[in-house]
Amino acid sequence: MSTATVGVSEAAAAPPVEAVKEAVIRIAGNSQDGIQAIGGFLARLAGRSEQDVMTYMTIPSTISGGPSIFQVRIGSGEVHSSGDEADVLLAFYQHSYEEHIVHLKKGGIVLYDADHVEPKPDWELEYRHVGVPISGLTVEAIGGTTRDKGKNVYALGLIAKMFDLDAAKLRNLIGERFSGKDTSVAANALNAFEAGYSYSVGHLLNTFRFVDSQRRGIKQVVMNGNEALAYGLIAAGVRFGAGYPITPWTDIMELLRRELPKYGGMFVQCEDEIASIAMALGASYAGHLAVTGTSGPGLSLKTEALGWGVMAEVPLVLVNVQRGGPSTGLPTNVEQSDLNIACFGSHGDCPRVVLAPANVEDCFYTAIEAVNQARQYSVPVIILTDQAIATRIEAFEQPKLEQICQQLTPDFTPVATFKPYDLSAPNGIAHHRPPGTRILDGRYPIASGLEHDEYGHPTASAKLHTLMSAKRRKKLQALAAQLPPPKLYGPPQGKLLLVGWGSTHGPICEAVDRARAMGESVSALHLKHLHPLPNGLEQLFSAFTHTRVVEMNDEGVYGYGQLAGILRARYCNPKILGINKTDGLTFKVREIVQRVNAEVVDGMQKY
Repeated sequence: MSTATVGVSEAAAAPPVEAVKEAVIRIAGNSQDGIQAIGGFLARLAGRSEQDVMTYMTIPSTISGGPSIFQVRIGSGEVHSSGDEADVLLAFYQHSYEEHIVHLKKGGIVLYDADHVEPKPDWELEYRHVGVPISGLTVEAIGGTTRDKGKNVYALGLIAKMFDLDAAKLRNLIGERFSGKDTSVAANALNAFEAGYSYSVGHLLNTFRFVDSQRRGIKQVVMNGNEALAYGLIAAGVRFGAGYPITPWTDIMELLRRELPKYGGMFVQCEDEIASIAMALGASYAGHLAVTGTSGPGLSLKTEALGWGVMAEVPLVLVNVQRGGPSTGLPTNVEQSDLNIACFGSHGDCPRVVLAPANVEDCFYTAIEAVNQARQYSVPVIILTDQAIATRIEAFEQPKLEQICQQLTPDFTPVATFKPYDLSAPNGIAHHRPPGTRILDGRYPIASGLEHDEYGHPTASAKLHTLMSAKRRKKLQALAAQLPPPKLYGPPQGKLLLVGWGSTHGPICEAVDRARAMGESVSALHLKHLHPLPNGLEQLFSAFTHTRVVEMNDEGVYGYGQLAGILRARYCNPKILGINKTDGLTFKVREIVQRVNAEVVDGMQKY
């Protein structure tokens, strides 16, 4: 815990109250225990209390469940990552205790279920152990039949008391969570919370209280990345979607299926991935810009129809929530190994746009940007997010929806003549008119996956294929010219530049802060626009002696990952190398700092 000042309680017998700036709480148990619910309650409470928050979770990929963790970092200042080490470990089982105590700071607090955990004598000397018979006390509070369903909320009460959290707000959150269930369920949950909150651990440890937040007065929303992306699509005006379930995309699909009808839209669950993108392309061609989505294996299946979308120049938003691969890989773990297929995966020259949000808030605004770019340039846009952003919870300033939300409706205004693939259009940018639009000269266009003339009619003309290929390419070049250069995190020149994309953003920024605190000349650059790249990056790279691209994919045959390969190809810069990992886990800040020290700072001469 980051400590501020230490307060002393007025009553001599009462435990001291320690003021803290932030705390990292790691909850370890089994997925059936509802530990994600505990973390979710804590994260949402932080958002409603004007604090910053970031979470991290792991879940088993098997239907039967298994060991799982949820880590939440709450701070009164800005939070960049979910934290390398925990201040508090809540352990429900022996395996939870033994496997996760290594993630606890020395001197940290182990809050464990004394009914299932036997502390190790050696570890009792290194960490502060607090044993509470959570399972047994939950039975006493709400009855034996609901024991396994209530101990998570009982433990939430313990944590709420330990950190002097706003119990009233937590009660409201619990009520909201169970509002759709039988009243007895909500009553049992509240009884379990009250029992945990009333249990006295004052004789065993201090009480902690967060200092006043730097976000005081800011209205915040709290959600995970999948939720933010789905709501961003709705705000952008998307009213049709089609998809097929696959982890970790499914939550977006389910939210859109639930919410789109409220705005006059609909979401269709199709029989497979190919049908999903085909249906979405059909809706877009009909004048209703549509979304489809998937994860890595599904993106492989969608690439043929994606090529049709590029050839027919039909706008589309395709969400790909990356997970470990190849094949079915690691369904519930994170990886950034779909970049190449997102940018280049297709037969033939198949230019499309690829964006990667950096955090949960950015998911919301990236969804809107993707919709607008797809419409403006008549091109498929891939949003390349990942499992880490998809499942983690963050708090961010409430969007100004009255300024952001837009309505997209087909325009059936009659036109005198119309060529959807007009070669004279500036920068190759032309648009479809929805079928049903009256064309006064009677020359109605078509859409086809075959190469075509300006009206869409198939052709084998070598000249037209060359012109149409250039037309499709020029649209992305025009987009690149409009992209703002990314902002540097740190000074504009120095010894080392760390480059990242996607969910690596927070850990990289925190790593830069640590490295600079140790006297190193390090800055960071985070890329959101991955294809096309924004212009001017070469000037940013040239101001640093060395460049390392931090990404969660394999270093490949030549020692650098997928984004590094794209940047090396684009700028012919051999100084661009990689810092890579493929363990299915997010980067810890210390991992980046250690690699910087080992490979760059100490070993700079070998490059």
